[in-house]
Amino acid sequence: MLSNKIFIGAGVLIIAVSSFFWLSGSLGSSPVDYNTEVKPILNKNCMGCHGGVKKAGDVSFLFEHEMLEPGKSGKIPVVRGDADASEMIRRILSDDPDEKMPKNGTPLKEEEIDILKKWINQGAKWETHWSYKKIEKPDVPSLDGFSNLFGLFENADKKWATNEIDHFILDKLKDKGLNVSAEADRATLIRRVSLDLTGLPPTEQQVADFINDKSENAYEKVVDRLLKSPGYGERWTSMWMDLARYADTKGYESDGGRTMWRYRDYVVKSFNQDKPFDQFTIEQLAGDLLQKDKDGFPLEENMIATGYHRNTMTNNEGGTDDEEFRTAAQIDRVNTTWEVWQGTTFACIQCHSHPYDPIPHEDYYKYMAFFNNTRDEDVWDEWPKMRFYKGEDSARVERVKSWIRQNEPEQLPQVTQFMKVMEPKINAHNFIKGDQSTVLLISYYGVKNNGNARIAGVDLSDADNVVMNVSTKAKNAMLSLHLDKLDGPVISQINMPARDSVVIAPLTKTPGKHDIFLSLKSHENPEEWVRITWMSFQKALPGSDKPEYKNIVTDYATVLTRQTESMPVIWEGKGDFARKTNVFVRGNWMVKGAEVKPDVPKLLAPLPKDAPRDRVGLAKWIVSRDNALTSRVIVNRFWEQLFGKGIVETVEDFGSQGAEPTHPELLDWLAVKFMEEDKWSIKKMLKTIVMSSTYRQSSKTDENKLEKDPYNIWISRGPRVRLSAEQVRDQALACSGLISDKMYGPGVMPPQPDKIWQSPYSGEKWVLSEGEDRYRRGVYTYWKRTAPYPSMVTFDAPSREFCQSRRILTNTPLQALVTLNDPVYLEAAEKLATRMQQRGKTPEQQLKEGYRMLTFQSIEQKNLNVLVKVYKQALDAYKKKPVEADSILAYGKERTAELAALTISANVMLNLDNVITKE
Repeated sequence: MLSNKIFIGAGVLIIAVSSFFWLSGSLGSSPVDYNTEVKPILNKNCMGCHGGVKKAGDVSFLFEHEMLEPGKSGKIPVVRGDADASEMIRRILSDDPDEKMPKNGTPLKEEEIDILKKWINQGAKWETHWSYKKIEKPDVPSLDGFSNLFGLFENADKKWATNEIDHFILDKLKDKGLNVSAEADRATLIRRVSLDLTGLPPTEQQVADFINDKSENAYEKVVDRLLKSPGYGERWTSMWMDLARYADTKGYESDGGRTMWRYRDYVVKSFNQDKPFDQFTIEQLAGDLLQKDKDGFPLEENMIATGYHRNTMTNNEGGTDDEEFRTAAQIDRVNTTWEVWQGTTFACIQCHSHPYDPIPHEDYYKYMAFFNNTRDEDVWDEWPKMRFYKGEDSARVERVKSWIRQNEPEQLPQVTQFMKVMEPKINAHNFIKGDQSTVLLISYYGVKNNGNARIAGVDLSDADNVVMNVSTKAKNAMLSLHLDKLDGPVISQINMPARDSVVIAPLTKTPGKHDIFLSLKSHENPEEWVRITWMSFQKALPGSDKPEYKNIVTDYATVLTRQTESMPVIWEGKGDFARKTNVFVRGNWMVKGAEVKPDVPKLLAPLPKDAPRDRVGLAKWIVSRDNALTSRVIVNRFWEQLFGKGIVETVEDFGSQGAEPTHPELLDWLAVKFMEEDKWSIKKMLKTIVMSSTYRQSSKTDENKLEKDPYNIWISRGPRVRLSAEQVRDQALACSGLISDKMYGPGVMPPQPDKIWQSPYSGEKWVLSEGEDRYRRGVYTYWKRTAPYPSMVTFDAPSREFCQSRRILTNTPLQALVTLNDPVYLEAAEKLATRMQQRGKTPEQQLKEGYRMLTFQSIEQKNLNVLVKVYKQALDAYKKKPVEADSILAYGKERTAELAALTISANVMLNLDNVITKE
């Protein structure tokens, strides 16, 4: 048997050697690669003047056809197959300063010129950038090679590899002359994977159980438990909140409160349910257009999901143009959608064609057309909002719906829709103001005696009633609606109630579309303003011939009048409420160019012919198998969260100016697996990654790795990354035993320094949460855009005014000041010190236990000596001045110098590098 193996091995060796010589003799001059060799030269030296922003001399290298067309001089920049005849090369080589390219720039290097000439002579083959090509699943590199006689024997690499990820990593490490690292010790590994998957450290019992579990699948059992943990959804929601620019306030100058917490809870639940990512995407982008319930209204969960794009800001500053900031919200939605799902700097083409990638200017507005019909209009009340009725109001809603089912079921969807989102309606800021008219509450129409206004183009064909929200102190004011002109026929007269309410008044039946003029007579209080916030022309409720009809109409008006709990949502405007979309000339929203229809860039796969040209069609296209970007971008985003750096470092930019992938085949393999095998399951994708031997490596390094892979881009060792802002805080609460596991609900206000909030318009204050709410996880902390929770901002959390794909980690003295002085950390330190006291009799024993509770490791003697010194100095100080212990021990009942000194020591430990770092 052994002789057979030797014989076979020798044969394999002969074949391998023969193949090497055959290959080496057949390799001629290799073709120039456009993406990796040519495109970087063009982007660096040419695109500034000959790209999407400028086309100097009518020459551009942004699109293939442009580089082959004559410029202003009549000469062709690139003549395929003939570099000498190409004007580009002639200008690059010219000695004439007026002709030489790059103009007024650094001349190209010889090797760069050679690459361009060789490329042109080889036919100037144009290629699509790697990230825009359809994903094909690559072959997994084999670990069989010469070292193990092509698989006849098992070598160290095959023993080390756990799954396919490891094959790709090993293949690259060999190429770079690097080796893998040993697996991290069990305590380090469970802390790492716990923090990565749930954002929380493991408990001491969980660490002990893992260390003592000798079964082969011990680690897999830990991973499965963590993926089922409620904390899993909270951890990944913290990441998604940055992408969704989630906040509890509106933003801009006044930054008033906004009820959006149901959207955050929807995300937590979606992650915990392992909702397929394609479904998660479609619900957020188009939930209002999806499945309807028995009443003909979209499912509540899907409506809440649309809060994703209502997290845009609303400008309540007086004197602003509502249409300008509505447009700003649309632009934000376009840019955010592209950054989050497509990893492309699409914002570049708002004003001109993309400077570096072949995306023309008009494609921006074709894409914006998908979003442009949403009904939000930057009004103060942030309509449309999903209304949540309770108690008697909920009963009224059900009575109205039951009545309609009995009398005219076909009308149920329209009435339910209006009670739920109050759409469609005409917001009063769209009224064209006439005499005695003004703007009230920033967005609404105010009119007093003898005042008037015009409402343009109202379709009255099916309208029996006008429903309107009014408010006034004037008594017996009368509002009249006139047809087509101010002195035209009166089609309705409404007595204005002297309170804020919704009124329903009959209309004279009138077919067709008309201008409506309103006029007000208010003789008793001529100087009092009547405020109109919105108006809707509706079909009357059915069953008017029945005795209960009046009560049903009263119920309908009452529920519309009530101030219910509500949250901003996306709602599509249709018919007369649909908008045209035009190109903004040079990005100026006030200068309209050609009208465009909804479409996606030609750079990527087209929308299917049968796809609806709305947000449902767009969302399904985004997560289609043919879309080159989405799965690559999403897989890379999660990889970056685990390893501290993406396979493509620029997680927000997969374009030609972004970073090249370090492991392109691995990225594509993961992306295809995510779509096809995992069926868009994030939990399955994460399990594949964390189960790999690559992920499990120790983060310890050596001189060779530091020299060849200083930033660990080839992953020759395990990740070592500072915890996120939320994790730093959550860990302190968890290790001290303070953290609450309460989930969901409105944002909470844990301790923060005084005078952070300045809210002169609303008078809103930071009201300290009571009970367990002050110890809840960071994802539930109330988020004010103009004054975010300060300790999180110090640890690089964004303000969330706009989408942020990655937090660039900093290391500033302010971070140490936070963990040493912030009341949250002081309370955690005191509680931790109390627990340490119970674990040991001497200060040394107590400090050892404290360190172990935070890191699950034994402390080195030299470090222990430092902590003992800190403890003794503090103890001496508090014994001399016992009253000062009260300023440290502010949260418990015990007031001893020993506990105060131990609290100081615990505070120092919470600030240690290996405590706030994931090893």
